[in-house]
Amino acid sequence: MNRSAAEILREYGPFPGVDGVHGVSYDGQHVWFASGDKLNALDPVSGKTVRSIDVAAHAGTAYDGRHLFQLAEDRIQKIDPKTGRVLATIPAPGGGSGLAWAEGTLWLGQYRDRKILQIDPQTGTTLRTIESNRFVTGVTWVDGELWHGTWEADESDVRRIDPQTGEVLERLDMPPGTGVSGLESDGADQLFCGGGKTGKLRAVRRPQRSPKPAATHPIAPARK
Repeated sequence: MNRSAAEILREYGPFPGVDGVHGVSYDGQHVWFASGDKLNALDPVSGKTVRSIDVAAHAGTAYDGRHLFQLAEDRIQKIDPKTGRVLATIPAPGGGSGLAWAEGTLWLGQYRDRKILQIDPQTGTTLRTIESNRFVTGVTWVDGELWHGTWEADESDVRRIDPQTGEVLERLDMPPGTGVSGLESDGADQLFCGGGKTGKLRAVRRPQRSPKPAATHPIAPARK
């Protein structure tokens, strides 16, 4: 396992009227974060919130390219980000903490159960279960990598795990007392981390991968 200190690139907030940052998602332009009774859109360049949606937003947040999905206690709400309307709800198996969208399905973090569930976005049916050895907060996929946040006592980290076995492959340790609630990738080299009751949001660098060596193509034998 590769282990290193998390490199915090930028810190946002605290934000006016926000007591805590829970779920986090990214729509390619704005970082959306859940703050209890609102979903807020943050411009990551200016650091300002540009709009809010009044909706129950107690935990994980996800974006599928068209809609936002928001955990609210024992259910997941499908939300039109343009109008703020809740279009549908499905049950959240066992409640949940983190939420992500990948491969046409939702991925639900279960905090105290130390699990990540792949669930059907239409029905809430569990399709697959991945075990973790730490409390699971936010969840995100990027470039085929599964990452999740952890938070136990005053210790938090962001870790990449094997999606088949749950084995920890890489770990970024947050500074002492710096918790990770929601988690989302920007699709490149940043991971956005919710800071729970601090009301802050942090951007952490995702480690770069070494480029793969160019493939060599042996000369095929001449046909007789």
